[in-house]
Amino acid sequence: MMKRLSAGLFTLALLGLATFLPTAHAQQAATPAIKSAGPLSYDASKEITLSGKVESVVTKHTHGMLWGTHLMLQTTSGKMDASLGRIRLKGKGALTFEAGENVQVTGVIKTVHGDQFLLTRLVKADNHVYTIRNERGIPVAPERRNGASASGSEGGAR
Repeated sequence: MMKRLSAGLFTLALLGLATFLPTAHAQQAATPAIKSAGPLSYDASKEITLSGKVESVVTKHTHGMLWGTHLMLQTTSGKMDASLGRIRLKGKGALTFEAGENVQVTGVIKTVHGDQFLLTRLVKADNHVYTIRNERGIPVAPERRNGASASGSEGGAR
């Protein structure tokens, strides 16, 4: 009788475990869809465009700042850090920005370690549009960066 009771309890325990496993597996399979995209993910549907004057061009990394070049802008709504990534500022094909220059930047606002910045995709300056990142937020190659002029003709580096 004891063997039968043990066998019955063991079978019941296995059945209980078997009904739990598919649920646990389904939850694990659904996890990637629920997972957050991360602090530097790029959602083009959340893009904004800001206009402002370049206060400074920052090329040296400081605490709390993303690596790469940053345009520190003065906009009508305040100061904004426009992160350009690792763009070339010297040599052939280099982009140049000067303090006091009016620019228009398009990108997505991000917050990392409590600091807000614009993950910049496009920069319009001096009637040229420069593509810094593609629509997915991935940096473009320097040879493809120098975009078309505002009138639509091809433009080179400034």
